[in-house]
Amino acid sequence: MPKPIVALVGRPNVGKSTLFNRLIGERLAIVDDTPGTTRDRLFAEAEWNGRAFGLIDTGGIDPTHGGRTPLSVGSADFIEDIKAQALIAVQDADAILLVTDGETGITAPDREVAEILRRFQKKQSDGSVLPPIFVVVNKCESETRRAAAGEFYELGLGQPYPVSAVHGTDVGDLLDDLVASFPPAEEEEDDSIKIAIVGKPNVGKSSLLNKLAGEERAIVSPIAGTTRDAIDTQIMVGDLTVTLIDTAGIRRRGKIEHGVEQYSVLRSFKAIERADVVLLMIDATTGITSQDAHIAGFILEAWKSCVVLVNKWDAVEKNNYTMEDYTRKIRTDLNFMDYVPLVFISAKTGQRVDQVLPLALRVQEERLARLTTSKINKVLVEAQDSHSAPVRSGRQLKLFYGTQVRSDPPTFMIYVNDPKLMHFSYQRYLENRLREEYGFLGTPIRIVLKGRREK
Repeated sequence: MPKPIVALVGRPNVGKSTLFNRLIGERLAIVDDTPGTTRDRLFAEAEWNGRAFGLIDTGGIDPTHGGRTPLSVGSADFIEDIKAQALIAVQDADAILLVTDGETGITAPDREVAEILRRFQKKQSDGSVLPPIFVVVNKCESETRRAAAGEFYELGLGQPYPVSAVHGTDVGDLLDDLVASFPPAEEEEDDSIKIAIVGKPNVGKSSLLNKLAGEERAIVSPIAGTTRDAIDTQIMVGDLTVTLIDTAGIRRRGKIEHGVEQYSVLRSFKAIERADVVLLMIDATTGITSQDAHIAGFILEAWKSCVVLVNKWDAVEKNNYTMEDYTRKIRTDLNFMDYVPLVFISAKTGQRVDQVLPLALRVQEERLARLTTSKINKVLVEAQDSHSAPVRSGRQLKLFYGTQVRSDPPTFMIYVNDPKLMHFSYQRYLENRLREEYGFLGTPIRIVLKGRREK
């Protein structure tokens, strides 16, 4: 079952980035260990009481650099931008944290967001409303501010949670109630191969879905945000059942014209989380953008396999070097996913579309592959012979042996004398050597280091 998605919503300067870091704890450091993933840090995984969930900031802050926002306090579109992010969050998140400022009290943007959230909640047969919304009153370091947080009942969203994101005060109580609101975890019964189609709005996702399905399953329009809901389409490819997941677009386009790509992140991630293989579509007429790199980063963080599709290739004026130049540019911008295959297609004309599903299924097959322990250790021995392990503070890293502990994604446990002696460049070198033995095309490889004393 996919992890629940929790969206952080709120105006700038209320401490969202601080709360983001507080909720994900040490996981941010683990994410940062991946070199080359240059993108805004919009998403991370968190866990509380044994329940994992995805945490996403719809406002576009970057907690690795102290937090920032694309919204300008002085701009005329300030309230409209916040309302737009609230709209996307309430439609797609499993739970919402509305972050407010206990120091300044209730503001007009807070009231606007609360009104949006109330309007789009849906009452269930058992009397509950979905998605659940938690009013987080941040910066409540003192007893006086915690007592004053009661004024936020005025927002009409229930009990306020006074917390201090800086000190962690009462954050545990918030997380207890948040996790309790998630639906019970269930085993996934659908054993079909799930392939998600993700990318920026108006990149051609629905057109590709229709070509792959062989019929008009989705509305195709040049207007960004036409697709209104997540669409699952099951097809047969030989004797295999494949579920195609089309990413929902952005509703009420007029409300979210400004920064529409930013607000597509939430829906893209939900599709990625459900998938085995992700088809990342890039618009050839605009080239790769920062938003494409953001989505690619989410694919990597979710440890999903990927194929990059450069769509609208028919609309590009070409010479003998055009494809080579595009490939070089994409490889540079997505250097943290150099193992991912590229296909230049036109969903409109059908050019090379027939290559997409066979390639995606090959990637899925390699994702499930297992190497024998003898092969792994042969690779490790030859790797050390060709390139000596790093030395730090006079101590050299020693690789004792390795084994594959799981597939989906391929995960290798390597026993070493001291994991702290491993440099990320040498770990990348070992990954490349494993790929030379068995390609693992389009699939991330996870290497876990475990210390072991020498005999």
